[in-house]
Order: sequence, then structure tokens, then C-alpha cells
Amino acid sequence: MSGGPAGRDLPYAADGQGLRLAVRVTPRGGRAAIGGLVRNAEGRPSLAVRLAAPPVDGAANAALVRFLAEALGLRRSDVRILSGATGRQKVLQLSGDAQALAERLDALLRAPG
Repeated sequence: MSGGPAGRDLPYAADGQGLRLAVRVTPRGGRAAIGGLVRNAEGRPSLAVRLAAPPVDGAANAALVRFLAEALGLRRSDVRILSGATGRQKVLQLSGDAQALAERLDALLRAPG
């Protein structure tokens, strides 16, 4: 999931439905917030997201979908967890115009946490 402007590594990639977004979730991390970019052991970037919800009975996943939908101006149904539902590292599908979604994500990454 890399590419984009100036070849910089990004946590998202366009696909036929919108964007696929790599996310690293920290449940019970205080108020919901974007924590910037983090890299896994292989150096792949993910969007770091802190959530207040605990990782119990899907509460953190529901909070993640709700938070990102609101932050990106999407409906909750436009944010789906494709993989990693039981782990901290997840891949999400963001449905919509890939260019507009990429611009919104870039703005979130530039905004102070």
C-alpha cells in the first residue's frame, strides 16, 4: 500500500471501489484520535488510530468505523473492515471517490492530533 505523490509511502491504495486503508488501532487509548503514521516490522505504513472503546464484543471495531466515517465525511456503510477484525492491524475498505478520499486522509494526517 504505497505510492502517491512524490513516491512517498502511504497507508492507503486506490482500488475499484475507493481506497483500501491500513490501520493500526490502539483500543482504550483515551479519546478517539488520529495518531499519524506508524510502520510495521516490514516497514509498511499504517494510519494509527486511538479509540476509547475496549477491544470487547466488537466495540473497538464499531468505534473505529464510526470515528473514520465521521472524520472522512462518509456513511458508516462506506467503511468496512476487510481483514484484521480481531487484531490491532486492520485493512479497511473506504467506498467512494478515491481521489477525494485520499485528499481527506492526507488532510487528517497533516492536522495536529
